[in-house]
This record gives sequence, structure tokens and C-alpha cells, in this order.
Amino acid sequence: MSDDDALEGAGVLWAWRHPKPEHVAGLCIGQHDVQVPARRAKRLARRIQKAARRHGLARIVYTSPLQRCARVGRYLRRWGWAHVTDPALLELDFGTWDGRAWRTIPQADVDRWCEAFATHAPGGGESLQSLLDRAARWRPAHPPLAVVVAHAGWMLARRWAHAHPGPPQQASEWPASPAYGALWHLP
Repeated sequence: MSDDDALEGAGVLWAWRHPKPEHVAGLCIGQHDVQVPARRAKRLARRIQKAARRHGLARIVYTSPLQRCARVGRYLRRWGWAHVTDPALLELDFGTWDGRAWRTIPQADVDRWCEAFATHAPGGGESLQSLLDRAARWRPAHPPLAVVVAHAGWMLARRWAHAHPGPPQQASEWPASPAYGALWHLP
């Protein structure tokens, strides 16, 4: 979906998923701080800048403090935007799983998480319910039409929290991640 196609039913938040990081295939990334190539961050920042001009968005971008989001915000700051990093926009904390290869995480641990998908904190980190609550509570300091660069988990949690009366009961109910660089309009 293009930026223009997404305008129908636009919400308050214009949320872009961060660009694709390098060398993360097969890893549980979570809050592990991985880099994105400068050209990808700059390309997404240009798309955001173009959308802001076209649709009258405020020149304030809120990002997770993790580099894969914050790097986009730093480009926008160079071009005259205000850049606010906010830990409330972080990805799910996978605790001891963060940064590890999925194949090294015992299947029994993954199964325990799937059995209590909303309430279990994988790797001793954060439960999905906690992420849902954090994403639902977040409010930009300068609404409306806030610009956000965030993580797939946060974007999914925000959408889920505003569309469903409770958390998913099974892992299979959790939707697929947005594409890297995708724009979603969120409530």
C-alpha cells in the first residue's frame, strides 16, 4: 500500500515500521539494538518527509530509542524536524532471548510462551499483555497526526489493543508483521 492509498480512514498516528536491519536472519531481535544501513534509514526519512509535506503532518517524529528507529529520526532532525525518542515505543522485551538465534532457544521455552501467549514473559522479559498495555496507553505530546517510527511488535500491539476487547489467547491469533518501512495509520 502506498502512502496515498493508506489515507482512507487515517488515524491519529502515522506509524512507519523501521527499515530492514542487516544480519538478523534467524535471530530473536526484540530490544537487541541492531543497526540499519544509512541508505535505508535516509530513504525512509525521505518518504516520511514527503508524506508530511503532502498531508500537512507536524514536523515532529517520535521514535523508539533503538538505532533501527532512531537513525531515521536523526535524519529528519538534520532536515529541521524535532526528534523525540520514547522508550514506550520499544519492541517487546524478550529478556535473555534478545539477540539470540531462535534455534538456540529451547523448544520447551517457546512452547511455554505459546501456551500462555498473552501473559508469559519470554526469556524473562515482557509479556505480550504488557506490550499491549504500553502501546495502547502511548500518547504523543503533540497530536494530532503524529509521526512515529516504531517496531512491528509495537505497531501490531497498538492496532490489536484498539480493535479487540482483550489479548489474543493463542499465538496463532497474532497477525503477521507489517513490512519493513510500511506505513500504518493507527488510532
